Amino acid sequence: MRNLSLLAVALLSGAVVTAADDLTVIKPGPKTSSPRSYLHAYLISACDPHFGWRKVAVEKLKTPADIEARQQALRAKFVEAIGGFPEKTPLNAKTVGALKREGYTVEKVIYESRPDHHVTANFYLPAGKGPFPGVLMPMGHSPTGKSDSAQQRAAILLAHNGIASLVYDPIGQGERSQLLDKLGNPAIKGSTSEHTMVGVGAILVGRGTASYRIWDGVRSLDYLAARPEIDAKKLGCTGCSGGGTLTSYLMALDDRIVAAAPSCYLTSLERLFATLGPQDAEQNITGQVALGIEHADYVFMHAPKPTLILASTRDFFDIRGTWDTFREAKRVYTLLGVPEKLDIIEADAGHGYPKAHREAMARFMSRWLKGDDRAIVEGEIAVEKDADLRCTRSGQVLDDLRGKSVFDLNAALATEYAKKRIARPLPPDEFLDAVGKLVLPDVIPAFKTTEAGAVEMDRYTINKRVFSAGLGVPVPALVFEPKAEVPAAPLLVYVYDLGGAPVADSAGKVAGGRRVMTVDLRGYGETAPGVIKDGKAPTFGVEYKESFLALHLNQPLLGQRTADLLGVINTAPKEQGVELLGLGAAGPVALHAAALNFRVKAVTIDAGLVSWDNVLRTPISHNQLANVVPGALKVYDLPDLCASLAPRPLTIRNPVDAAGKPLSKEAAEEAYKGVREAYKKAKAEDKFTLVVAAK
Repeated sequence: MRNLSLLAVALLSGAVVTAADDLTVIKPGPKTSSPRSYLHAYLISACDPHFGWRKVAVEKLKTPADIEARQQALRAKFVEAIGGFPEKTPLNAKTVGALKREGYTVEKVIYESRPDHHVTANFYLPAGKGPFPGVLMPMGHSPTGKSDSAQQRAAILLAHNGIASLVYDPIGQGERSQLLDKLGNPAIKGSTSEHTMVGVGAILVGRGTASYRIWDGVRSLDYLAARPEIDAKKLGCTGCSGGGTLTSYLMALDDRIVAAAPSCYLTSLERLFATLGPQDAEQNITGQVALGIEHADYVFMHAPKPTLILASTRDFFDIRGTWDTFREAKRVYTLLGVPEKLDIIEADAGHGYPKAHREAMARFMSRWLKGDDRAIVEGEIAVEKDADLRCTRSGQVLDDLRGKSVFDLNAALATEYAKKRIARPLPPDEFLDAVGKLVLPDVIPAFKTTEAGAVEMDRYTINKRVFSAGLGVPVPALVFEPKAEVPAAPLLVYVYDLGGAPVADSAGKVAGGRRVMTVDLRGYGETAPGVIKDGKAPTFGVEYKESFLALHLNQPLLGQRTADLLGVINTAPKEQGVELLGLGAAGPVALHAAALNFRVKAVTIDAGLVSWDNVLRTPISHNQLANVVPGALKVYDLPDLCASLAPRPLTIRNPVDAAGKPLSKEAAEEAYKGVREAYKKAKAEDKFTLVVAAK
């Protein structure tokens, strides 16, 4: 394996193509799209049949019984997709302050949606004698959370008209940043970034950001309904953007919500994907497209209860999709005999919660929660400063109360699953079967090969080759053929997330003595959706939108890439065999392919991710979204794949953590302790090599 070491050293020292020859394999014509669009186009095309099948199912609804059956099925699918809900635990609510204002009072409250997981909220209570209707207000992605001025105005407008409300901070906003720096400030900049960072780990344990956010909403509704001043039979829900997302989820899942008014969110996934593309993690439910759940289904599941869709003409959430959703939902409400309970407004505005939305929402809530159908007009409203609405001394619950963050909750679940895996390990055949079912598509592509030219070098020829299968994403490859006769050896195939061309010079050094192939799996190299600037990929990778599209299809990108690699391996003659080298972010893909295909005779992983558990316990990870598999940690982790390779030769060289930092020798030895034990049990201790460069 000495040549592999030379290749890895050359790569890590920044080897580049030294030949002036063009090593580009896929060269589109003037009327064809760029290879960088191939992966996205493929995923969109893969979504289209699911959108079509869903429309057919909706067209078949003819009776209230049909509708009820579909509602129940959708709710069950949705709850399963987000990982289910925990048991309810005591809220331990307390009021920590109050602001007395003309016509209403704002109470500052803290409660626990999960044990020791704190929610900060403001309760707007109208003056006078209750009980009052109550409206839950999930927040949009404002960094200040509940003190956002538009949300304050909406809550005060309701209070002036005899309706109480509870406005609470989502995770990552206001007083609920889930990760703080040494100075007590949010360590992750931007609420959507924190939500997606939470999601990267949550996906691995079969949850998602949405599961945490929805549960916060359910428990907030519990708090609101339990207040003695509130009529628990007259509850509403409204929010904008991310709050519109939560309003949509909650109205679909919680029957206590009588009236709902989501603002600036509802469009359709079909139009969203064709325009803006997938957004942060809470808005991407694992398997949602494959399960046939569209935006219209949130309204559908709330029927026949009153719903008002608040839309804006110039919103970045496509207005055409909004009207498509409204039209489809209106048919359902009409079938149920209550068309008047679904309405829509379209304000001449951009994204946000403008005055037109707030007034329409207040009129709507007054009509359906109070029976008071009158025009409500918003006058001048004075709003509070953020500091005056805080529930904590420092402005952050983690700083004041030292409770559990969502990252802690993810980690606790990962620990629980690890204990179960150790206590009840699967037999080898069952283990590999479970891995395959979690990761791979139903069919591994049968590739056909097309030659795309050649480059002559002194000691070898570089043949350009394209592997393709039907409508999938083509896989370009560079095959290095020695000109001199060399001893028979397995084909060396290596994958690097930046593609083969940047390391062609290094591959050439190896190719002088054996046959080598570099492979650009989908989304790598030539088909990468974006270009990495300054040598550093974006936080969630250049393919973060494609990663979410793949998760919507229940076909994680890691699995699609593994299928590509397996398809390439299967083109090699059986008697020749293959050795794999996975470099950088491609390491987990190479591991999966090796574990699932015994044509692979030996494996080297260089600068690869140490484990998914490390991803989950590294709150600020880097470029990990494309390599997560939903619910994987219930069954296995990456070191378990390594152990399954025994007694085949395996070299782990300079493993890195989820932030891309090299592990110390001590940390690496601990991480691969179980791998050493597996090789010892297989009487193949000399076949496992762990190399960690001295710091």
